Amino acid sequence: MRFPLHFVYHKRKKGFMLKFLKKPNGLLYVLTGIAVSIVFFLSSCSYNSNNEIKNYTTAETPWYGWNKYQIKPEDSLVRLGHDLIENTSYYFGPKGKIAPVSNGMNCQNCHMEGGITPWGINFSAVIMSYPRFNYRSGKMMSISRRVNDCFERSLNGIAIDTTSREMQAIIAYMHWIGDDIPKDKKPLGSGIMQLPFLNRPADSAKGRKVYVTICQSCHADHGQGQANADASGYIFPPLWGENSYNTGAGLYRISNFAGFVKNNMPFPQSTYEHPKLTDEEAWDVAAFVNSQPRPQNKNKNDFPDISKKLFDDPAGPYIDTFSEEQHKFGPFKPIKDAIEKNKNKGHP
Repeated sequence: MRFPLHFVYHKRKKGFMLKFLKKPNGLLYVLTGIAVSIVFFLSSCSYNSNNEIKNYTTAETPWYGWNKYQIKPEDSLVRLGHDLIENTSYYFGPKGKIAPVSNGMNCQNCHMEGGITPWGINFSAVIMSYPRFNYRSGKMMSISRRVNDCFERSLNGIAIDTTSREMQAIIAYMHWIGDDIPKDKKPLGSGIMQLPFLNRPADSAKGRKVYVTICQSCHADHGQGQANADASGYIFPPLWGENSYNTGAGLYRISNFAGFVKNNMPFPQSTYEHPKLTDEEAWDVAAFVNSQPRPQNKNKNDFPDISKKLFDDPAGPYIDTFSEEQHKFGPFKPIKDAIEKNKNKGHP
């Protein structure tokens, strides 16, 4: 069982802080007191000649983000940013309070628990990574542009005003999460875990069986998800159909979908420590879900330099001779090997 408390050194605040992964309760406060006592006892028994506080997080420990209950009451912009991630549809869904510009899904449907969990597409590396050049757009990309990419692709909507309070709140929340991440080192557990390749194409027929057995109870028999009481958003998001992510979204690449569900689904039973799916099941269910109908990518200018396309980009043309079918479903090792071979020859 994962302990819901992490005691870590916070560099910006120059001291130790506790990371709660769940809302604190009475038992947790008792455990907190015990943890604090142990740390201070141990510190009294040791001496650091350089007068430095050690960071007790090892290189093998995945990153966990600060929990929303640790946002200070006066940090109203950060709190709004978190709420926008957790309840995007309330603000920007079909019945959105600000504007009806998205499909009703929430950012948190992909960025698990507000973007704080390991291999749950968390926000740990956002601040350290942007601005940066983006091969998909062929341009430099800011954080606000990256957020709007999600609005246009994963939420199948339109971009929001980058000068708006809502955009500034989302960015403030990402700063609150990631300001203390060193610029030169991507945290372990950021992004999506890349699973080992299968030696065959991912099989949508096998994936359908996985979906019916494990996923259908939440996401429904036709992948339509489960709407909330007033139909303003979803309790469980649609995985295909007109209200799901479009073919330009990151999860439309099945390596991303497979890595995501392996470590996060079914939620909340599955974690990276205790996954419920095998690697094969994750690949196959990814193939099944991404074989279903969904909105098309509206951006026709992705990857102006096609040599920068990823091995499982599902839409041609490509610089190599592999088919669109193989780029979508695999097997992927021959494609990756060809990419590496071209790099070694000095090709882009």
